[in-house]
Amino acid sequence: MSQSAVSRTFTPGASVSEATRAKVLEAARALGYSPNAIARSLITRRSRMIGVIVAYLDNHYYPLLLETLSQRLQREGYHTLLFFTQTGAPVDAVLHEILQYQVDGIIMFSAVLSSDLADVCAAQGIPVVLFNRTVDDAAVSSVSSDNVAGGRLVGRFLAAGGHARIAYVAGVEDSSTSRDRERGLVEGLAGSGLALHARAVGGYTLDGARLAALSLFERPDPPDAVFVASDHMALAVLDTLRFELRLSVPDDVSVVGYDAIPLGAAPSYRLTSVRQPNDEMVAEAVRLILSRIGAGGDTGPERVALPVRLVVRGSARRPATDEGPYDTE
Repeated sequence: MSQSAVSRTFTPGASVSEATRAKVLEAARALGYSPNAIARSLITRRSRMIGVIVAYLDNHYYPLLLETLSQRLQREGYHTLLFFTQTGAPVDAVLHEILQYQVDGIIMFSAVLSSDLADVCAAQGIPVVLFNRTVDDAAVSSVSSDNVAGGRLVGRFLAAGGHARIAYVAGVEDSSTSRDRERGLVEGLAGSGLALHARAVGGYTLDGARLAALSLFERPDPPDAVFVASDHMALAVLDTLRFELRLSVPDDVSVVGYDAIPLGAAPSYRLTSVRQPNDEMVAEAVRLILSRIGAGGDTGPERVALPVRLVVRGSARRPATDEGPYDTE
């Protein structure tokens, strides 16, 4: 067999006849042969590896997405190489390590893109896709849900439920997702003649969310509803309200999260939340990264924002009349 025939046999999606494939695989079994991906990358100048950068995995939202992303990339003949960075910190600390592995592209979850990283990747033709984050000043593509629309849905829903003192628990202050969700909330409230009553910052951590909830309810005029920037924090807020402050949810206060993680649907939480189209978001991220790898990174940025739905469960008071575009579980 020719070298090219053997190569095509072990390349996902390559054109090779079934007879040739069978002969090559039989010879490989007899010889105990398996392809050397590292050697192949020296010839093709493609590692077929995608660097994935995450800041934390304790948030239940991200492990689910990473599993789906890895499976989709594997079906396309690519593999993920996982790197961690600190929450809210630029990824410069791991940049040189990432580049040493000659990754074909980078997908960033819950991490901050610095201008230096964008410039270095652009110079080396390495495409970058932000997942669940957006930036306006870098030539990178991004995929997210429509966070402003999601926040707007929550604002209208809580106002229609008769709430007058609605608070927001933000994630990280420089996070585009947290800012956009807050902006949507403010717009939704304004449409009903209300203003944001109070806010606190939870930093996307359980302890931060607990302290944020305590600070909001130490006020002389505590909220009667709280929108939390992620379900991960919203679960901590719920536990704090019920078990530390002895408040009834939703009789005393309504709580709404964002992400609609499976744990939030558990009987002990029944968290009302904004559901993101996770499968579609992952599919778009894979499409963007692979299309830019194929183009050598020489394409302009594309920003994708997908629609969301509000899932109404038991943690928030339901409007008496306004049904709205909601899903009920």
